[in-house]
Amino acid sequence: MSSPPNQKPAVQTFGLTRFYGSTVALYNLDLTVNQADLFGFIGSNGAGKTTTLRILATFLAPSSGRAEVFGHDVVKDADSVRHIIGYMPDFFGVYKDMEVTEYLDFFGACYKIPSSQREKIIADVLELVGLSEKKGALIGALSRGMQQRLGLARVLIHDPRVLLLDEPASGLDPRARIEMMAILQELQRLGKTIIISSHILSELESLCNRVAIIEKGRLIYTGPVQGVRDQMSPGRIVWVKVSSDPEAAIQILRARPEVADVTLADGRIKVTLASHDTDHSIVAEALVKGGARLCELREDEIGLEEVFLRVTKGETQ
Repeated sequence: MSSPPNQKPAVQTFGLTRFYGSTVALYNLDLTVNQADLFGFIGSNGAGKTTTLRILATFLAPSSGRAEVFGHDVVKDADSVRHIIGYMPDFFGVYKDMEVTEYLDFFGACYKIPSSQREKIIADVLELVGLSEKKGALIGALSRGMQQRLGLARVLIHDPRVLLLDEPASGLDPRARIEMMAILQELQRLGKTIIISSHILSELESLCNRVAIIEKGRLIYTGPVQGVRDQMSPGRIVWVKVSSDPEAAIQILRARPEVADVTLADGRIKVTLASHDTDHSIVAEALVKGGARLCELREDEIGLEEVFLRVTKGETQ
């Protein structure tokens, strides 16, 4: 998927490679993230996700290749990159004896935001992440989920165009994860480009418009979520149950050119269509016209977790 016409990608990498001694952490990574993408970065522990995000955040230099954020080279123009990104690592330190507003004011000062503007900016980011009522609380008294939201508020303090979030929902309970994902959707709606690495694949499936799958430092897939599903399954799969003779129904379906394969399993007929572009209504149409009595039809949806297990081998560096 390319960027919209006349719009530069938010993030691009070109042959990005990183060695740790003799270990290849990242190899020849070519990645494009479009503006306003909510981009899921998927991989097992040790696959190279954090290394990639740290390079994009200017904290780590590549061994070879290069990366750009809105056209700025992350090595040659690191200062410009730092002003337009917000990086949230998977584990970050907080000053537990500071109040929430003191913490954010400190980072606002680090970004040279004038003191006359900081109070309003802090109020705005706290409202965005749902922590307005905790502005006077000690950080040490906040729950894990609230501390994660505070970490997100910190990376928003200078209004970055790109957010690099490494496992932002790590260690959160289900409610806190849902709240975090809702905040990320709102940030995308506001025009932020977000790259999020996560192991919670079911949530990325509904959250992200595009994903990349990486294993052992190598890119396996990048593109829309549906695209990787289509790549991994030979065709759309439809399950059918008939109250008439199933063998007769199978013969009806096998005669159709749109059907690639038909098998009987546990009293249901598994129909694999020859193309993802074929609508499953042709199955119902063929059976009814052939005289079969159809009582159930459903399409088999392959989830992102299953896709991930199919395309990766569980290998790490």
